[in-house]
Amino acid sequence: MARKKAEFTDDDDALLDELGVEAEAAVASTYTPRQERILAGFEEVQRFVTEYGRPPMHGADRDIFERLYAVRLDRIRESAECLALLAGLDSQGLLAAAAAANSSGLADASDDDVLAALGVDRSADDAADVTRLEHVRPRAEVKAAEEVAQRTPCRDFAAYKAIFEEVQRGLDAGTRKTIKHRDDFDPEPGDLFIVAGQKVLIAEAGPRFTTEYDRIDRRLRVIYDNGTESDLLLRSLQRALNRDPASRHILPPEAKGMPLFADQIDAEDAESGAVYVVRSLSSHPFIAAHRELIHKIGVTGQDVKKRLAGAKKDPTFLRADVEVVGSYKLANIHRGKLEALLHQFFADARIDVELNDRFAEKVEPREWFLVPLQCIQQAIALLASGAIDRCVYDRDQASILDRATGKPV
Repeated sequence: MARKKAEFTDDDDALLDELGVEAEAAVASTYTPRQERILAGFEEVQRFVTEYGRPPMHGADRDIFERLYAVRLDRIRESAECLALLAGLDSQGLLAAAAAANSSGLADASDDDVLAALGVDRSADDAADVTRLEHVRPRAEVKAAEEVAQRTPCRDFAAYKAIFEEVQRGLDAGTRKTIKHRDDFDPEPGDLFIVAGQKVLIAEAGPRFTTEYDRIDRRLRVIYDNGTESDLLLRSLQRALNRDPASRHILPPEAKGMPLFADQIDAEDAESGAVYVVRSLSSHPFIAAHRELIHKIGVTGQDVKKRLAGAKKDPTFLRADVEVVGSYKLANIHRGKLEALLHQFFADARIDVELNDRFAEKVEPREWFLVPLQCIQQAIALLASGAIDRCVYDRDQASILDRATGKPV
């Protein structure tokens, strides 16, 4: 007795999806090989029209592919077989026009000439049917190309370019790490990934909804580091990441999830030092005029008071006494990387200063910033919570903004 073939159920589909495998239903073709190739050739013409907003044209000054598409469209319009086959697919009205004049010089062409003009090559070994189509890509390749073609130029990419640059610096410096993403990840605005060799930023995430297969999905605005963007569904992004064995999730700076700041250090924590924020008591006119805004942000493994001793003789402290306005103990954290991260966050507000040390050598302190104290306190709080990578300091507004929305945090 013949064994009944098992049906493919929704549970099977869900299992394959969890494994990162796409299951596509096999659809029996209702077209002959010749019809398949005519359909594919017409799709090429339609894509040209979609891209350029006009039908392909003849002319020696035209691109070779446009000229080929123009001949192909002429032949389709003159063929009753093609018109009947494509009538229901002509969404652009290309076949409604009157038959084109014989500008291509193929009115009396043979069947082989017509097929050649259509992009079809009839080989000597297969004279009975059309088996190969020139300039028409396989469907799998076309599908992949269409997925890329869905991307559009990101008009506000300038707002995101600095994010990608900062991320790359973090990856190079080791302050950012990458891990294999979870298959069931549900990203939020600000999350970053690497897929197909490109860095990808989730700029916006729409409300969640349930698909007809009872799966959760949502619409995402995805920004790519090449200046393009795409309006993807979450599940489409998941599939793209799953298809790429080298895809990665870019983690926030190394500080995320670590016990950075504390009033008391637990027994199991290793004290790493402290972040300190000071104001200069220098009588320099510029400093005196902006004393409430000029701050030095430093990190030390010493006691803060010891670190500040002798500030009047130290060019790093502008050869003047300083006032401590903030101090935060560190636990289990790399001091140098944390300091570099804070300095990078406020880099646009850094003050350029040049002094001579006691050996008359020029010194350029790099830790002074024209930033309100409340912004420094806010940045440290964001760093402690792991959310600083989703924010940016705007020097002109003297405010910390959400990278995705551009609004104050």
